[in-house]
Amino acid sequence: MRKAKYYPSRSSRLTYSNIVLILTLFFLFIPLVVVAIYSFNEDKGTTFTAFSLKWYKELFTSSPDLWIAFGNSVLIALTSSFTATLLGTLAAIGIKWYQFKGKTYISTISYMPMILPEVIIGISMLIFFSAVNIPLGKFTIYIAHTTFNLPFVLMLVSSRLDDFDYSIVEAARDLGASEVKTLTKVVVPSIVPAVMSSLLITITMSLEDFVITFFVSGPGSSTLPLYIYSSIRYGVSPLINALSFIMIIGIMLMTIIFKKFLKTVAASA
Repeated sequence: MRKAKYYPSRSSRLTYSNIVLILTLFFLFIPLVVVAIYSFNEDKGTTFTAFSLKWYKELFTSSPDLWIAFGNSVLIALTSSFTATLLGTLAAIGIKWYQFKGKTYISTISYMPMILPEVIIGISMLIFFSAVNIPLGKFTIYIAHTTFNLPFVLMLVSSRLDDFDYSIVEAARDLGASEVKTLTKVVVPSIVPAVMSSLLITITMSLEDFVITFFVSGPGSSTLPLYIYSSIRYGVSPLINALSFIMIIGIMLMTIIFKKFLKTVAASA
């Protein structure tokens, strides 16, 4: 009896796409691995000498300026992201739901902060704040971050609303639901995954922004990227590696939690 030949399935072959995927993942994650390893290095240099937790100890006991900058970043990221998510969601619903004069113009110009280079946005914000005599500080950073986060929320929520079945809205109105009740009970629950995704993306973008923050920051409003930039002249401190590794772990845990939450919401929608 002739023995059947085994042909590997398409998914088990090392295809060009799989090679590109592996190289891409390697390129993206190897810096994170390097940061994690060197956060436990006893020496400040680039040569790993011995395993040590002294940088974590120093991080939590002798680095007040670093924690102040980190606190400023978290505060601004959370406040600006919540504001941008709220305004962007309402704007997306308004643009998709209502007909008004200048709708196309407003829809187009709303995406300008996402298209323009950050240098231009930062300089424009600086000129504006100077013109209206608003002192530079955490408030101006908050306004700037809210402004450049808005288009991303608008884009994500609008994409979700493009697939929304508006016959559900008509059915709710036929059953006597008011416009506000239809919005809160029908529309908003169906777009919660897009809203939460927008919130996470805007928090990340706000935490890592440097260019715009550099132009609109003032005394006492240094964020973590600005703090790292100001200390880079002395070399990358292992304290930054330690804090970065803690942030990586925290973001991974938060991503897992939100992923499960979004799956639950999507299943019940």
